[in-house]
Amino acid sequence: MRHHSGRTLANVRDHHAACSCGQLSLVAQGEPVRVSMCHCLACQRRTGSAFGVQARYLRDRVRIDGDSTAYTRISDEGDARTFHFCPHCGATVFYHLPGEEDVVAIPVGAFAEPGFPAPTRSVHEVRRHGWVAVPAAIEHYD
Repeated sequence: MRHHSGRTLANVRDHHAACSCGQLSLVAQGEPVRVSMCHCLACQRRTGSAFGVQARYLRDRVRIDGDSTAYTRISDEGDARTFHFCPHCGATVFYHLPGEEDVVAIPVGAFAEPGFPAPTRSVHEVRRHGWVAVPAAIEHYD
């Protein structure tokens, strides 16, 4: 495999993500561009949790296999975000962000990999549940 600089990447690690039933899966090559945690109400509803955590990868580093159903919602900023989920089990496996056509966002839980890189950014903290502890060393945004 080759990096866009032309050098060979012999030690690049693949990260495998999948839905609950395994029908929709992907392989993300290398490390993410960024890992963020989001406390917005839409992410809380989408995940069924107090926040969402997503990893962003360059689109040319992600291979997607299987069928997905798309759902587009409007974010807190007013942008359309398109989520792709398994039509069988309903788990979201990836999504696209407006203005970032070269990026694929992947919920970190879809990797089912406890050693996955930790978030470096926390956004919409104004909606953070008071009992959620966010590491002090990461970037914080209201």
